[in-house]
Amino acid sequence: MSKAIWPSPRRKYQQLAVSIALVTSLFLQGCTINLLAPAQSEPSPFAQATKDVVIPTTQASESTISEATTAETPPVATEMDADLIIGQSTLPIDPLVENFFGPLPVADQTIGYRHNELRALYLGAAANIDKTIELASQTNVNAVVIDLKESDGIKYASHVPLALESDSVRPAFNLPLVVEKFHAANIKVIGRIVCFKDPILAEVRPDLAIQDASGTPLLYKLEGKKPFVSPYNQTVWQYNVDIAKEAISLGVDEIQFDYVRFPTGGTTTGATPYYGPDGAVPSKSQAINRFILFSRIQIQDALAVPLGVDVFATIIISRSDGQRIGQDWATLGLLGIDRVSPMIYPSHYANNSATHYTGNGQGQLINGHLYEKPDFFPYDVMYGTLVTGQKAFEQPGYQITVMPYLQAFTATYLPDGYYMRYDAAAIREQIRAIEDAGYSEWVCWNSRAVYPTEAFLEAESHATEQ
Repeated sequence: MSKAIWPSPRRKYQQLAVSIALVTSLFLQGCTINLLAPAQSEPSPFAQATKDVVIPTTQASESTISEATTAETPPVATEMDADLIIGQSTLPIDPLVENFFGPLPVADQTIGYRHNELRALYLGAAANIDKTIELASQTNVNAVVIDLKESDGIKYASHVPLALESDSVRPAFNLPLVVEKFHAANIKVIGRIVCFKDPILAEVRPDLAIQDASGTPLLYKLEGKKPFVSPYNQTVWQYNVDIAKEAISLGVDEIQFDYVRFPTGGTTTGATPYYGPDGAVPSKSQAINRFILFSRIQIQDALAVPLGVDVFATIIISRSDGQRIGQDWATLGLLGIDRVSPMIYPSHYANNSATHYTGNGQGQLINGHLYEKPDFFPYDVMYGTLVTGQKAFEQPGYQITVMPYLQAFTATYLPDGYYMRYDAAAIREQIRAIEDAGYSEWVCWNSRAVYPTEAFLEAESHATEQ
């Protein structure tokens, strides 16, 4: 099988480009790029990941597609070859969004990026490196996802000022050495950044946290009874972009944003969040989309590094679920980013239990079929969700690579009788569903980074099992 080979001159150019961007913005802040919106951000010295546990939908409803609501100025491209891509938003301009956030940053130049066709394993804080390299040498796995920043801190020796000021740096591995080791085995490295579930920053900087009308930071019952940083705050936006740019300078091939959402559930006090006067504040999904655009310009456009985001799978089948957390499947493909990774874990869909927190008494309606115990249907849940999501691609300008997260763990937290063992066969069923839906890329999630090699052997090796 073939593995991707990285042309070293391009890697050196990317590292040089990001280094120049960081140093230039450190000393010439504000001279070439406008990153600040009045009263909503603070200067950054640069020019500026616990996986989501999906709370099951309370509705067994199908999704709908509606009009997009934001936009950007077309980028100016540098000279590029035919294989390179320039992402561009096709969202129409919304004056409310423009007035609230101010102008988007403008890259000095837009560098076309090259899409990588990837099949990845999640490794957390770079766990099981040698075993993963051995597995990849025998299968079609050609990428890994490692945590750069999780909800409990930054996992490498970051020098981003706000990370140091907030005491968020908790090194667990040597990032340049990890990247070098994977690159030597022709394995791409995707850096995962948990964005808005950041209790460390929220506690040190309560001004960046979601607050009530009196300015008191709110704690969320379903988010560990901890505060959430505000997805409306552009200082928070830039902080996550700065971490991404630093990691790119250390060799990371792609950036994957996770927890790109608002908190789930209610607050511990019952108080409601206050984001501004009624009628003057963009919707949650508009705020998330603006953050993605803001990030894409600085990461994908300026540095030629693909940007992706992780989203709840339930936003594909229930638009109301997406609206509550600010993730809108109908517009994600209009933002010009490289890929989106819906977390299509059968165990995370609502079951028909009336007494367990994972159930809604009904089950989950997916592509016209009601699944009372969805964990028993790895193929059907994956396939049905992906097919439902394809409706969004009927919109003009909707273009994005779908790279689903699939379940590679046994959901023992479900009630007895509601879960099955997710072994190599169950993983292969999900991969087969992805391929049958017309896609070729995926990421496996196992929090312990333990994966059975036989799950990823070439399809023909298992043809007799079908």
